[in-house]
Amino acid sequence: MLEIEGLTRSFGRVTAVDGLNLRIERGQFVGIIGRSGAGKSTLLRMLNRLQEPTAGRILWQGRDITALRGAELRAWRASCAMVFQQFNLSPRLDVLTNALVGRLNHVPAWRALLRLWPSADRAMALSALEQFGMGQMAAQPAGQLSGGQQQRVAIARALLQEPDIILADEPVASLDPRNAEVVMQALAGINQRYNITVLCNLHSLDLARRYCTRLVGLAHGRIVFDDVPAALTANAARELYGTEARDVLAPADEASTMPDGYAVAAA
Repeated sequence: MLEIEGLTRSFGRVTAVDGLNLRIERGQFVGIIGRSGAGKSTLLRMLNRLQEPTAGRILWQGRDITALRGAELRAWRASCAMVFQQFNLSPRLDVLTNALVGRLNHVPAWRALLRLWPSADRAMALSALEQFGMGQMAAQPAGQLSGGQQQRVAIARALLQEPDIILADEPVASLDPRNAEVVMQALAGINQRYNITVLCNLHSLDLARRYCTRLVGLAHGRIVFDDVPAALTANAARELYGTEARDVLAPADEASTMPDGYAVAAA
């Protein structure tokens, strides 16, 4: 279980995440939603310790993650894989080598530097790439791939870390609708097949509703919605997104109405 207790991150006078409390069971696929600047990316980066909390604690299976240092922190980052919006692949390296970067915490540094990957790791990487329809491109430079293909390689790299959690920070924001679906299917497949907990920042409510098992809505760094996707009605989304609601709601949602007085569930 992932437990977040009073988690806060301030940047000068601006508080990006404000005393956040959250419990996530192993194996859940949680969509983190909210308007730009709500604190979604800051939250994920704190979970991976890429940013340090100003206050509060992060616990995984009862272990205080915010207290980790050195080798223990590196091990945590390996078990808490990140998938970024911009893929973070090395464009000149082939697809297989980019995927194998996910094994860095499992092999001696000299092997990685010389690209002398163990045969077992190479087999794991090829299997992961095949799983996401990228096996036939293993020898191709990553820079020649489309955005959707690069993101699938990035997800394969994350899977090769053998993580307990995958944190996906707007993984489909720069993709067209077709590739966005493929990437979300890849994340959902990992979640269901391996029971890996997935936390995914999303701008599209349509994708969030269809792929996530739970939605957590942030506004001004605080949780203002925490429920199953079906509970996120159009009126609830309007309260969560304000003037940005029209940009994230599907036309059918925009046309829907709810009784007056509907309020977003408070966490």
